[in-house]
Formats: sequence, structure tokens, C-alpha cells
Amino acid sequence: MTASPAPEGIVTAALLVIGDEILSGRTKDKNIGYIADHLTAIGIQLKEVRVVPDEEAEIVAAVNALRHRYNYVFTTGGIGPTHDDITADSVAKAFGVGIDVDERALAPMKAHFERRGVELTPARLRMARIPFGAELVENSISVAPGFKLGNVIVMAGIPSIMAVMLEAATKFLQTGKKMLSEGIELHRPEGEIAHAFAEHQKKYPGVSMGSYPFSRDGKPGTQLVLRSTEPDLLAQATAELKAICTANGWL
Repeated sequence: MTASPAPEGIVTAALLVIGDEILSGRTKDKNIGYIADHLTAIGIQLKEVRVVPDEEAEIVAAVNALRHRYNYVFTTGGIGPTHDDITADSVAKAFGVGIDVDERALAPMKAHFERRGVELTPARLRMARIPFGAELVENSISVAPGFKLGNVIVMAGIPSIMAVMLEAATKFLQTGKKMLSEGIELHRPEGEIAHAFAEHQKKYPGVSMGSYPFSRDGKPGTQLVLRSTEPDLLAQATAELKAICTANGWL
């Protein structure tokens, strides 16, 4: 799916990961990196990630805090058939709207279960409950949809299903300037280059800069990463930093 470009400027997002199983360590999150990569690629900056338990008050508070701060909020987890899958109800409460079985969700689910010879139990029917006023987010794997209500996009926690929902939700999104990055790899420890790197950051406050130590063949190294939505500014800052590194014998 292709996202729509925003008129100008930066588009921001937060990710709300919902589930006791994440907080307990029983389930290892695999969605944060995938979502971050996808949003960066289409021109949305992921600015914050929160993890909350399967508790209505916690979910409602987080949704309301994040949706007023960022252009979009993506949630993962808590939209399955069990009693602790309360994300849809919590999002409805955050927006102050009702929720009930939605025929747009129910019809394809019925057909899907009939083809498989599976009973549409009350538990499975829970997955067809959608807050009033929401748009459906298609699920091409297991049919039960996610949804978009206001600027909040609600998706499954299972990585494969989340991925197809994220792709389907992209058509609803407006995007901004894409974040570009450049990297410089130095075979020097962080401490040796830290002062010069800090001075360079002061000169280019509009370019985000970070250093990431590594070890190769038992020798310390540092990768310098520069990021900006402005290609010319990024190129200039990178070129000057490379010149500084060369002059100091770091490259």
C-alpha cells in the first residue's frame, strides 16, 4: 500500500505494546523493530514506545496521552478471543464511543470459519467487536481485522499478522519527510573521538548524531551515525566530519 504524503513537515508516531506476556518476559517482542523500519521507510518518525499490561485503566491512559502528543499511535496486542484481550474496549473507552459486533468484520469471519469447518463461538465473535466510527484494517491471514479510530491504529500482536495489518493500514496514513542517515566507521574507541564529535554536533544542531561502539578482532571501534530529513545538510555535516576524522588519523 502507498501512504499519502503530508503537506509539509514531520509526521510522528508512538507505539503502544499491550500485554502482560511482554512485561513478564514470557513473550519476546518482535514487532518494535519491524514497525520502526516500516515507518522510517515511508516517512513517519517513531518517537516513543510504551509497554503496558492488560489493564483497562493503563491502556486508556496511555492511548489518551499518546494520541494527543503524536500524529499517529500504533498498538499491538490484545485483540484476540480471550477474556484478557481488552484493547478494543479500552480504545473505545479512550475515545468515549460504544463498541459492538460490526457486520463488516463479522461477514468475512463467518465465511472464513465456515470454509474451515470451525465454529464461530462467542469467544471468536469477540474479534468482530469494533468501536463505533472506526475503519477496518484488513487481516489477510486470519481475517479478524484490526481498526483505525481517529489517529490510533490497532493491530494484532502476532508478528506475521501485525505485518500484514501494518501494510494494510499504510493507505490511511499521511507521511512527512523521510529520515536519511549516513554512517562513518572508525577503528577507534568512543572516548578518543567523543570531544570532537560533540563539538561537531553543536555546529549542526539540525542533524541527529549518535555513536555506537563495537569490537572487531579484539579491537575497539566506533560507528558514527548522522541522521536528518534534509539531504543537503546531512551531506555537508557528514563530509565535514569525515574531514575531521581524516585530519586526526581516525580514518
